[in-house]
Amino acid sequence: MLKQRIITALLLLAVLLPALFYHAIEPFALLALLMIMAAGWEWARLNGSRSNQSLALGGGLGLALAVFWAAGGLAVSWRPLWLVVGGLWVVLAVVMLRRGVSGWAGWPAALRLWLGLFLIACAWLALVQARLVGLGFLLSVLVLVWMADIAAYFGGKALGRRKLAPTISPGKSWEGAVSGLLGVFVLAGGWLFADVQGLGDHSSLYALLWEKGPALAVLALLFLVAMSVVGDLVESLVKRSAGVKDSSQLLPGHGGVLDRVDALLPVLPLAMMLVTL
Repeated sequence: MLKQRIITALLLLAVLLPALFYHAIEPFALLALLMIMAAGWEWARLNGSRSNQSLALGGGLGLALAVFWAAGGLAVSWRPLWLVVGGLWVVLAVVMLRRGVSGWAGWPAALRLWLGLFLIACAWLALVQARLVGLGFLLSVLVLVWMADIAAYFGGKALGRRKLAPTISPGKSWEGAVSGLLGVFVLAGGWLFADVQGLGDHSSLYALLWEKGPALAVLALLFLVAMSVVGDLVESLVKRSAGVKDSSQLLPGHGGVLDRVDALLPVLPLAMMLVTL
């Protein structure tokens, strides 16, 4: 299993990195679009759509976003949308996690399906516009989520005693969540120091938040780390409701696309919201 995970990760990096660092946005936006189509297909399957319906919904999501892109949607400021999506994610965090796994099935099927597809589409838009803000900005958001996850994993393994959400994700602990937060604070401090030394382009999330004031920057990072955990828990809740372990088997050793990007779904639009306020 570990060997398969490593092989898949290396193949993904071989495709992602050239697109990410390419001077024009098109290769990265197209690759992200393909991933979002896969995520839409997985979401439809998790919410009861049949095979053909799921494929049609994933393809339709990709087509709709491609038309949006061709119409110049990426060049528009979407500040009001980020505020709406940010508020929506906060409401979902409270309602879904409070109602638990059994409560998700009680939502109208159409609402569950289209709400998820909408949020996935917004994550694509936030991802591509984050790249337009700057490579440093996008990388700083991605690394924040990765650091929170890695630090939480090792902190939870070493110190975990109190379960964070035992009925949704038994492996998560409060100690792990705090470890993830501390890891992100260390990361932010190091990144800011590198920016001061002239090693960055000053477009990082941490630099942009720091410009708004240290207190706001600390609160914003706390909020983003908390919402990265929410993204993970929400996807785990939906998978438990559907009775599956992974969102799909598209990525051998890793599960599906949603399994890899769940924490990014709320964090990307929320990061865009915070830096455009």
